[in-house]
Amino acid sequence: MKILGVDFGDSRTGYAISDALGFSANVLDAFKCKSIEGVAYYTAELAKRLGAEKIILGYPKNMNGTLGPRAEKASLLADMIRERIDIPVVLWDERLTTVSAHNLMNETNVRGKKRKDSVDSISAAYILQGYLDSIR
Repeated sequence: MKILGVDFGDSRTGYAISDALGFSANVLDAFKCKSIEGVAYYTAELAKRLGAEKIILGYPKNMNGTLGPRAEKASLLADMIRERIDIPVVLWDERLTTVSAHNLMNETNVRGKKRKDSVDSISAAYILQGYLDSIR
């Protein structure tokens, strides 16, 4: 089963897709869009095009486990995606995924525009991989 991972951001949303066996997350290109409606539409269409049977959407909890405005926006996005496609959309704790993505780019010496363009999709891969690891 293919699963789509999503890291929703204010200006860019990152994506990752699992392999068919659900072992690993693979980075896809990010989508630049500031409209939540545009992101919901694009995400549903991408899931259809890739044959995804589930979407894992990053749920940005605060470090103490509470929910803030970003989590509310992610929850709204999940509802909007569900209106457009009939597959499960799972909210998944994404704490520290962006930090992990930046650490990986530091280790691999990714800088500048390439770094800015890659961080959201790498974060989506971390979100998706965390989910995949949890169900094995």
